[in-house]
Amino acid sequence: MTRILGIESSCDETAAAVVADGREILSSVVASQIDIHRKYGGVVPELASREHLRQIVPVVREALAQAGMQLADIDAIGVTHGPGLVGALLVGITYGKTLAAALGKPLVPVNHLAGHVHAVFLEAYKAGRLVKLPAVCLIVSGGHTVLYEVKPGDSGGQNPDHSQGRGLLTYRKIGQTRDDAAGEAYDKVAKLLGLGYPGGPILDRLAAVAKGVAAPVKFGPTKTRGNPLDFSFSGLKTAVLYHLREHAEYSSEIRAREEALQRGERKFEQLLPLCSPQTLALVREFQNAVVRDLVGRTLMAAEELAVDSVLVSGGVAANSQLRASFEERAKDKGFEAFFPSRALSTDNAAMIAAAAYERFRGGVFADASLNADPSLSLA
Repeated sequence: MTRILGIESSCDETAAAVVADGREILSSVVASQIDIHRKYGGVVPELASREHLRQIVPVVREALAQAGMQLADIDAIGVTHGPGLVGALLVGITYGKTLAAALGKPLVPVNHLAGHVHAVFLEAYKAGRLVKLPAVCLIVSGGHTVLYEVKPGDSGGQNPDHSQGRGLLTYRKIGQTRDDAAGEAYDKVAKLLGLGYPGGPILDRLAAVAKGVAAPVKFGPTKTRGNPLDFSFSGLKTAVLYHLREHAEYSSEIRAREEALQRGERKFEQLLPLCSPQTLALVREFQNAVVRDLVGRTLMAAEELAVDSVLVSGGVAANSQLRASFEERAKDKGFEAFFPSRALSTDNAAMIAAAAYERFRGGVFADASLNADPSLSLA
């Protein structure tokens, strides 16, 4: 059994986990910074770095304690080295390098996006499901909206032991957002509507209760020139902004919700009574447009490449409508859709440890020169 300590600090969550053989989660600890960044409506890089410094040691200790292990029991240390916020990344990298040097253990560099792919495999292992490769993978979050073709390494194998220690998974980028990531669009629209940060969870729940309400506006399909698999959400966000500006009747309830947020009333049950049917329908139409675009382009890619599976990961993969739409439409087209659990959809270190195991088996290690790469590419 190979036990890897994973460390993740790419954005606003300090996380550590211990995973055995790339598939069994022995512990997973995440210290979220949502409450710190909420009043700013988004992540403040300097504050994120400071909080990582404060949390990294206790989070790693708690992960080891939950796994019933000591540092000496760890076989390797996997750490995210990009992409992400450079200051935040450096906290995890520096701590990981220090532990590796002190313990004489291998240090395994991990791409954050590869971690999101492996979050899907972790969930499949747990459920006893086989992820057939090649696959199309959509990674969709507050910072990323990107499509990859995922193939097995030179072993030619499949999940659950896709590389068998001989070949790493290979990735080819086939589509990406040209402006805002989908999760970023959710946050910005939630801010316009006075619904707080983060925007994804509250908008998802509000959209679900808007059934049967007439739509105040219809958003058409997003059009992108060039690559038909590219995404664009800036125009959709701007369409919501213009709609609100053109209809003054939204103003009073937006102010009421902003005042509620200032009083600390940010739960769904507290904000729902402050939303008119018109607002609920607007949220529903926004989410319909986002989900339609994400699912449509991903399945278009799956058909063009004739893959076996569709993988969806990242924070927005926790969206209930997105999951339901993927499962229904993928099945209709003959693809099997795979998601991580909601806990593994958002940033966590279990996915980093799982990705590190593959690289550990493939002999991919780093030395003391490892540095943060905020723009690190997966393919």
